[in-house]
Amino acid sequence: MEKIKIAFNLNDQDVSIETMPNKRLLDMLREDFNCTSVKEGCGEGECGACTVLRNGEPVTSCTMLAGQVQGERLLTLEGLSKNGELDILQKTFMEAGAVQCGFCTPGMILSAKALLMKNPHPSRDEIRRALSGNLCRCTGYTKIFKAVEMAIEE
Repeated sequence: MEKIKIAFNLNDQDVSIETMPNKRLLDMLREDFNCTSVKEGCGEGECGACTVLRNGEPVTSCTMLAGQVQGERLLTLEGLSKNGELDILQKTFMEAGAVQCGFCTPGMILSAKALLMKNPHPSRDEIRRALSGNLCRCTGYTKIFKAVEMAIEE
């Protein structure tokens, strides 16, 4: 199999890479760009641990091939903070105690970020729907929803 060259924007930086056409986006981000916040949970797009934002929309990177991001804008948790300053969602997740084991946290935060970029004042039901593709085994989600609501108030 011959490698393909792809160019895209990752965390506000233009990047390019030669990679195998059958390489998953998840693997490329972790292995080639050291984006270790992108986690493999289920490998089937069901748990949301590998969620990244593609042009502002949450996607499961375990179900995408690397070549599908040609010319796209990707955001991982590594790109969320700016100039050493945490994003408001990162802060409120810590303040609300919404981080337990932390495995689901990057995907939760990015799904919440996508929601707040579209709707800066969502209802509790809208937050629930936006995070419905992200599973957490540690909590009852109450603190996670509270963290998003705290970010809205900031």
